[in-house]
Formats: sequence, structure tokens, C-alpha cells
Amino acid sequence: MRGDELVLRGGADPVVLVPDPARRSAFLLRVGTTDQSYVDLEDPLRLEFDYVQRIADVVDALFEPGATLRAVHVGGAGLTLPRYVAATRPGSVQTVLEPDEELTDFVRARLPLPRASGIKVRAVDGRSGLPALRDEIADVVVLDAFAGAQVPAGLTTEEAFADLHRVLRPGGVLVLNVTDRGPFAYTRRVLAGLRARFGVVGLCAEPSTLKGRRFGNVVLVATDRPAGVDLWTTIADRAGRPPFPYRVLHGARLDQLVGGARPFTDEDAAPSPPPPADLLGLG
Repeated sequence: MRGDELVLRGGADPVVLVPDPARRSAFLLRVGTTDQSYVDLEDPLRLEFDYVQRIADVVDALFEPGATLRAVHVGGAGLTLPRYVAATRPGSVQTVLEPDEELTDFVRARLPLPRASGIKVRAVDGRSGLPALRDEIADVVVLDAFAGAQVPAGLTTEEAFADLHRVLRPGGVLVLNVTDRGPFAYTRRVLAGLRARFGVVGLCAEPSTLKGRRFGNVVLVATDRPAGVDLWTTIADRAGRPPFPYRVLHGARLDQLVGGARPFTDEDAAPSPPPPADLLGLG
């Protein structure tokens, strides 16, 4: 480890906060071998990870600029996206379900939230915390939760999606970040579960990930809001701007990807596939 890193936990699966040498106000939160969050205290609109920007794109495409939101985040880590929503939509009320209370205390001490941020963190995992939330409480639910480098099995089942759907208001949106690689055996089953519960479902990913050339982030979008071409055009336009653009799949193209995949249930739940060893630097 570098001498300027701040260590929460050592051992085989360390948790460290790494300062960005190019920006004194920015830090990378690393858990084990996985970079979990990037936070710039002076610029919460700076979303270093492409997939986080894609999630923000979905939120900003669906809701009027500056409009306050009620948001639920399943998974907290550095609280990057809650900070973004608080900065772009002052007055929003946000609940974060993050079971690692020690990690949250570490983050809030080293990367303090702004005053009156509207962000509340509950020390509970998603499957345990969701049932305690009221029906139709959220405009947005973001599921970006990892145990190590994998999405926990219990968060992407039919039963979990029923609870996630329940807490969304009519017209609300669920956005998930998962990781996978072609031929997407895992993602296809997650999509099948979303399509069984929501009326409109789409997917965003880098072309190289979609073509099976690399393991990467896949952002899934699910809503009951009537979503014509305009929604997907707006998301695709935003996703196509960065140096490493994402492609958007929906409609017939998504039908082709999902094929005959069946949803996960609590009885046959599985975590997302682990990253390949070479990606983790273990090869």
C-alpha cells in the first residue's frame, strides 16, 4: 500500500481510501481488489466511473432538471451518487441501505457529507431493509451493491424485484449496476426477472462488453412509465458522448438478448460472476 492511503481494514480483503494525486479533493475507495467509489469533495458532479455517469444519465433523462426526488440506494460505499443527487437536486430525500456500518462511519469521517444533504444511511442490507420501507415511497431506486466484486445473489431474484417494485411510485425508475461478460448468462436471467415485473426495461453497456470481448459493467433500467423512443433516444444520446461510450438496448434487440432465459428466484439465486483473474491482477 502507498504511504498516503487511509486504511480502514487490512488483511486479505483491505478497505483503503486512496487520494487522487491529480486532485487534492478527490479520493478512491477500494475494497479488496475492487475500486468501489470515487468521490470529489469539491465537485460532486464529477463522476469518474462511467457506469455511475450512466446511472445519473438515466435519472436526469427521466426527471426534470432540479426537481427534488425521493431516492433509495441499495449499496452505499462512498455515497457518490447520493452526493450527486443532493448537489443537482437540492431538497431531495435519500435513503441508503448499506450493511457495513464501519465502512459508512469511515467514509463519513474522511469524506463528510455536506450539511442538510438529505442523505440518511441505514446499517442494513437491501433484502433486510427494503421490507421496512413504505409502499410507493421512492421516485428512484438505485441498486449498486457488491459483496467483494460480486452482486449478492438475493438482490436480483423475482422476490427482490417485487419488493423493489413495491417501494417505487408510479412512474418511478429502478436502475441496477451489475457486472458480466458475454454471452451474459447471468444478466439475461436478471433481465427476465425485471421484464416479469416492469413494463419497460433497457440495458446500457460498452460495445466491447456487449460483444463479449471484455468483462464490464452493465446498467439495467426498469420502469412502468410509458417509455417511447424519446426516452431511449435521450439516454442513448447521453451515453454516446463520453470517450468510452455505452450502447443502449431495448425493445426487439433486448428480446433477442434475453431469449428464453428464466428469472432467478430465492430458491435458485446466484451472485453475479466474479471478474476474471487478470482483471483483478491475479493472473
